[in-house]
Amino acid sequence: MNYEILDALSQITREKSVDRALLIETLEAGLASAVRKKFGATADVEVKFSNETGAITVALRKAVVETVEDAALQLTVQEARVHRADVRVGDVLTFPLPIAEFGRNAIQTAKQVLIQRVREAERDRVFREYSDKIGMLVRGVVQQVDRGNVIVKLDHSEGFLPAREQIPRSYHRQGDYVRAVVINVDKSAKGPQVILSRTHPDFLRRLFESEVPEISDSIVEIKAVAREAGFRSKISVYSTDPRVDAVGSCVGLKGSRVQSIVRELGGERIDIVPWSQDPSVFVSRALSPARVMDVRVHEAERRMVVVVADDQLSLAIGKGGQNARLAARLTGWKIDLISKTDEKKRQDLERANRIEIEKLELGEATTEKLISAGIETVHELVATALERLVEIPGIGEKTAEKLLGAARDYLTAHPPVVAEAAVGELEFTPEMEAGGTVPAGEHPTEAEPQPVPDAPAPSGAAAGETGA
Repeated sequence: MNYEILDALSQITREKSVDRALLIETLEAGLASAVRKKFGATADVEVKFSNETGAITVALRKAVVETVEDAALQLTVQEARVHRADVRVGDVLTFPLPIAEFGRNAIQTAKQVLIQRVREAERDRVFREYSDKIGMLVRGVVQQVDRGNVIVKLDHSEGFLPAREQIPRSYHRQGDYVRAVVINVDKSAKGPQVILSRTHPDFLRRLFESEVPEISDSIVEIKAVAREAGFRSKISVYSTDPRVDAVGSCVGLKGSRVQSIVRELGGERIDIVPWSQDPSVFVSRALSPARVMDVRVHEAERRMVVVVADDQLSLAIGKGGQNARLAARLTGWKIDLISKTDEKKRQDLERANRIEIEKLELGEATTEKLISAGIETVHELVATALERLVEIPGIGEKTAEKLLGAARDYLTAHPPVVAEAAVGELEFTPEMEAGGTVPAGEHPTEAEPQPVPDAPAPSGAAAGETGA
């Protein structure tokens, strides 16, 4: 019994996590390749390995023919009768070959094929294993730091943490434990490369799942995450159980749960926002710590105009527009921020420029038709398409053209009132990149109040008032 081969196969199977049957198949293929090098590339070689005893048998098979076309596969009747007297054309003879006949070359060839197959099997296993882990949290040891990029030793592979996927101002030393999320598995020629990230929003999501039992038990759901790694994040949560406070569960007793996540992220500030099915309520909460006075929803444009008090505008915008930018990304709505003073100016301007449809003196019947169709001002009439006017009962195409002409002439003769200072809204969209600048017309930003990290979340806390 050949214990050495059996032990070697067991060791490879254990250390490389490669199927034993695949190893045996590879070993047989390697020895067959060595035999073909001696007897010809087309030779019919039969190699069998006994998994019980470790014995290897090698045989060469040749067909009996009248005329030999391939000496590696065939032999004549006369040559065959040397080995067996009753042989006939069409028979196949098997010639056992001693494994020692091939010596070191056979073993070397088999070894090379085995190593190559083990590598391929290991690569396929790593690719399959980590492809299923994309978006999942993994833990490893820093093996090497090269020009800011970090090589991480994982359970069965190596992970690559690029400099761009690392939290700003953080550093890693060889031997440190590091947690990251798998964002891609690159199947390159040198083998699959597991790409890791500590800046991806999923990293924050997985950290909360690992720290908050209510999330892992699906009692509390994470609805959305918006993050600017190393600086500030917003996360919206929702409780499926009315008895469980979603925000309080994430914060933990005296902030213990959220503080462990903050330490993992190097002091990154986290705002925990209660999710709401009402978009206007959700946006108002997402802009916390600023207090919202009024929200106007434009459903078709998926845009909201948010009115805040004058002293709350800079707080709603945040440093460099960060608070409003994260709120837009968290909610998926475009947010136009405007102060109460500017909103009053806008309303006064609208009232000053509002011209009732009666001013055109179109006649009582025509005026009533326009008002019943929802056209109450001259500006609304000008903005109405000719096709829509024709659809109004009692108004033909020629009448519609006259109405539009009369409205345009009136506006030309009565230009709109212009405010002393232009009223502008600050727009923030979900597509805004991290670190983007505040739109033109930004008000000077005030220092944002720092939350108390060790204060427990009160039940039913207002939007975003709990943070770290």
